[in-house]
Amino acid sequence: MDYGLGVRLDRPFRQTVEAVTAALKEQGFGVLTTIDVQATMREKLGEELEEYLILGTCNPALAHRALQADRRIGLLLPCNVVVRTDGDATVVEAVDPQTLVTLAGSGGGLGEVADEAARRLGAALASLHG
Repeated sequence: MDYGLGVRLDRPFRQTVEAVTAALKEQGFGVLTTIDVQATMREKLGEELEEYLILGTCNPALAHRALQADRRIGLLLPCNVVVRTDGDATVVEAVDPQTLVTLAGSGGGLGEVADEAARRLGAALASLHG
């Protein structure tokens, strides 16, 4: 099962993180949390990992609509976006909102919210190629 949307870029990691944050903002998403997986693995386990961030993103209008449809949807929020290095490239991946609907069910209008969230996340990722 493919549960993500993604792009591979020939761009430095830090520059990509900045571009991703700006692209998400243009689509109405803000970054609520940033988890530095590389630093956590090093600190907690003494293990080395490539540069790897998990950005917890939220579009407040879409989150509100989703919560109106199903209060339990908060268990699946925020939408995660991963930025990680892979060799000489940087990969950006976002959870496919349709995956969340598969888990929660499409009742109460969740399907429409997921469609819009997927469209916006897809547009943000597509803009990174420009």
